[in-house]
Amino acid sequence: MAMTDHIESLRRGDKPIPPQLTVMLLVKLGRAAQLQVTEALKPIQLTPRHLWALHELRGGATSQQALCDVVGVDPSKLVGLLNDLEAAALVVRRRDPSDRRRHIVELSEKGVARLAAAEQAITAVQEQLLTGLDDQQRTDFQNVLLRAAQNVRLDGWSGTELDGHAADCQPPADAQPAR
Repeated sequence: MAMTDHIESLRRGDKPIPPQLTVMLLVKLGRAAQLQVTEALKPIQLTPRHLWALHELRGGATSQQALCDVVGVDPSKLVGLLNDLEAAALVVRRRDPSDRRRHIVELSEKGVARLAAAEQAITAVQEQLLTGLDDQQRTDFQNVLLRAAQNVRLDGWSGTELDGHAADCQPPADAQPAR
């Protein structure tokens, strides 16, 4: 049975997707979400990576290297990303006064406004993707995704994104380690 047939079967309430195909459903959902988020950000002239960088900078100024680690891109790619954001006046880069070799990056006022617009755009995408789930199901779904993200140590996933939520995402004490 093709994945689309399984999805249609799930919609009708027939038998669920076989467990071994769950990861393939995640792949399809991830691709669909990425395409929809990318399209939603186009009018705002941002990409998902731009949004990720702006989101990380909301917490305050940080070094370019620290931002690189959190966003999960190669340093040379981050320079290009920051060049885009700086050219649009969304971020400000300056030398660290205590170490002239380091660059400090911070969100500009225009960046704060663009970040708010981008978050509003992706919230609409999220609402579409999660239509039909009640608040508890949304919370449960988010917790499962957060745990899965921890398990695979996603690029750009430092784990600090879970601050305040980590207890919700811990495996049971008797759980077997992933192999």
